[in-house]
Amino acid sequence: MKGFVNYTLAATLVAGAAASGHNHQHLHAKKYSGSKVEKREPDVVTAVVAGPTETVYELAGKLLNAQEAKEGLEGGHFVVVGESVPTYSPPPPPPKPTTSSEPEMGAQFIEKKTSTSAPPPPPPTTSAAPTSSAAPPPPPPKPKPTSAPAPSTGNGVDSKFPSGKIKCSEFPSSFGAVALDWLNFDGWSGLQFVPTYAKDHQSISDIITGIAGDTCSSGCMCSYACPAGYQKTQWPSAQGNTKQSIGGLYCNSDGYLELTNPDKPTLCEKGEGGVVIQNDLDEVVATCRTDYPGTENMVIPILAQPGQTLEVCNPRQDYYIWDNQMTSAQYYINKKGYGLENACVWNSPIDPSGAGNWSPAILGVGKAADGITYISIFQNRPTSYAKLDFNIEITGDVNTKCWYKDGQWSGGGDGCTTGMVAGGKAVVRYY
Repeated sequence: MKGFVNYTLAATLVAGAAASGHNHQHLHAKKYSGSKVEKREPDVVTAVVAGPTETVYELAGKLLNAQEAKEGLEGGHFVVVGESVPTYSPPPPPPKPTTSSEPEMGAQFIEKKTSTSAPPPPPPTTSAAPTSSAAPPPPPPKPKPTSAPAPSTGNGVDSKFPSGKIKCSEFPSSFGAVALDWLNFDGWSGLQFVPTYAKDHQSISDIITGIAGDTCSSGCMCSYACPAGYQKTQWPSAQGNTKQSIGGLYCNSDGYLELTNPDKPTLCEKGEGGVVIQNDLDEVVATCRTDYPGTENMVIPILAQPGQTLEVCNPRQDYYIWDNQMTSAQYYINKKGYGLENACVWNSPIDPSGAGNWSPAILGVGKAADGITYISIFQNRPTSYAKLDFNIEITGDVNTKCWYKDGQWSGGGDGCTTGMVAGGKAVVRYY
């Protein structure tokens, strides 16, 4: 039975993961470019069969021996991109599809920050406890559940967008887009300046990622969020020439917003449905989707209030094709009580090693060509060793148990995966 393998990657990574027993440690020379922030790219996840493991080191497609890798790391010339393969107890096979091909998981968009601004904590060690009687530092303070209200639901979500008629300075909230005001992009979820972009280009080489305070202006791809259960439709066919993803509306030279995918006249579309988050806790929980294709920041919010049930957007795995690979959605699960400005961001101002990019757990959702929706929950390792302060279970029309309870995963390891039959319903319950 083939299953999910979840990889964690760093900025500028283009990894050659294959369906084999090898555990590659990818090394990348440190890169300083004109971009305002580090570029980030998705890794590719392929279905694999468990087998023997060996470790090799790869730099730009060239295999290095262990000594070369060690010297490069110690000299600060290389960045290690760890790959995490959680132990997985496969579910019983779902009903046989009519086609003879087996479903693939699709690409995963799991990111690892390489900046030293907020490093993840080291793995726990087995060394003896210190003899000092000093008390450990207190945990980071939690904001009140009301610290960040839910974003607007997005009006006019089914309205056709008038390409080339709306100024780039006007956020398109009347066409379904949801403003993410806490990011300081005038409501946009991310900005990518592409000064050399043209509609007939096959790829884009010059990509400068916007930072807080930048605005959607001429020569910029302006990405946006959609309401819960929906996803954006706009990105250009030309993507980064070194496999960066690019998404959003384009601000043309006249300062007006253009559709980048004219085949989709609306800005948002429904996913395949069937999956919801149910919050049975007494505090709010923020679950944040990666903005992909785009800057790949985990900023697209599902903010579930206590007792609330909200739809999770479940994309078809051919929704966005990356490097000829099908893709699925990734949602970062934050600790309870964190508002959007502390959770649906890269660096959390209140919990830099346990929220945002360092959230304790990730939810993966995607519908394969055979109609099966694959749902996974797993620890965000090796990026984060933070622990969730609540439990999760996936129930409904699924073919195996999948849960996280009191720090343990069903079947052991660092995560679990289940499948929902076509037309089924699944509940990701926080309790």
